Amino acid sequence: MKFALGIDIGGTKTAIGLISDTGQVQAKLSLPTDQAVSPEVMVDRIAEAVFGMLGEQNVKETELLGIGVGAPGPLNTKEGKIAEPPNLPSWWDFPVVSSLERHFTVPIKLENDATAAALAEKWLGAAQDAEHFVFITISTGIGAGIYSHGRLITGATGNAGDVGHFVVDPSAEGTCVCGQQGCWEYVASGTAIARQASALLGREVSSKQAFDLAAAGDAPMNELVQRAFKNIGIGCVTLINTLDPEKLIIGGGVSQVGAPLFDAVRNYVSQYALNPSGRKTPIVPAALQQDAGLIGAAALIHINY
Repeated sequence: MKFALGIDIGGTKTAIGLISDTGQVQAKLSLPTDQAVSPEVMVDRIAEAVFGMLGEQNVKETELLGIGVGAPGPLNTKEGKIAEPPNLPSWWDFPVVSSLERHFTVPIKLENDATAAALAEKWLGAAQDAEHFVFITISTGIGAGIYSHGRLITGATGNAGDVGHFVVDPSAEGTCVCGQQGCWEYVASGTAIARQASALLGREVSSKQAFDLAAAGDAPMNELVQRAFKNIGIGCVTLINTLDPEKLIIGGGVSQVGAPLFDAVRNYVSQYALNPSGRKTPIVPAALQQDAGLIGAAALIHINY
């Protein structure tokens, strides 16, 4: 059995996994992404944790096929850098690949975390039968991985799929982290739903609590949730009209609401996608919710993309 290491860097935690060439998670752990220390120190901590894991599994670093790293964008994958992700301000312009190379001698690949997750869905998940699909993650923000004509579409610097910053409602109050008004993630992400619900109720609530209140019959909350679902549908229609995929796959925390989301989005797409075939685009849940980030990062090594 051959192994790759997957490292999934997030704003609050960094997950590390040893993944076999069949996609099995052999071992995993997570560390807090401590932004009070320099990213170099965090990389040192990651390396220490990796070598501890490898020792416990009796795997030598030289036996690894490589290390895949998924991280939030914007990135510069050509230079191996994390560019300016809003939730990792202390990591801006950080050469993460060369920093990891201080500790490791195996090949290291860096991609956007949503792009890596799309590759995982192609490898083991809901996209195994598709050559043209978009994986959309709706959670703290909104991002996408694009797979077309049998390969990942990553763009010139690895940032294809920053769809969270499509403007879908320029009349929306407030400003997105990117400086625009009405970005898709500003009006329809889990963070957006929680923010809007909290303002409506005058107390802090999570997106899950907002969904629960809507399901229980709270009329204002249901209106808010249905507006978010419509905005998700608008973004999906934009992707269908732009990329002509044979399937959309939706993952991330918001997708856990299940049928109410998927039914609303399918209904919107069936009415407003331009191409008749686009109106029938299958819209399905991601299959790899748990460990998707780790498996996706390792897939950067295991899969020829």
